[in-house]
Amino acid sequence: MGISQGSAPGSRPRGGGRRAVTAVGYLLLFVLGVLEGCIGSFQYSQPPAPLIAVILAVIVFVTCAGCGWGMGTVAAALAPGVGWIVAAFVLASGRSSGSVLITATSAGECFLYGGALACIAGVFFALFARVRRPAARR
Repeated sequence: MGISQGSAPGSRPRGGGRRAVTAVGYLLLFVLGVLEGCIGSFQYSQPPAPLIAVILAVIVFVTCAGCGWGMGTVAAALAPGVGWIVAAFVLASGRSSGSVLITATSAGECFLYGGALACIAGVFFALFARVRRPAARR
């Protein structure tokens, strides 16, 4: 009874297992973006108001660019960006009761539009600055 090639300690998952790990990774990156969007939606107006919104936008850029660079794909940069946009813009949309979480102030606009531009810039960074990794030896 020998040890199968895929069950050795430290070995990489094969076939469907590799796709599943990749899919879970992208899902976690999406959830990270959602969390950043939710937390930022409640914190963007903290004093000094516009500066915090700009810092949150920079954090979103770093997240998108870093995820894309770290995983080596543009989709990895897109996943947290889409999660952030979904969370932030859903929380910014009006409700039937009339309350809006993200207000139309300079800080709110910096957070929403600056964050959306930061997501786009992070994806373009990952697209153009992606480092090609050498193929793994078999």
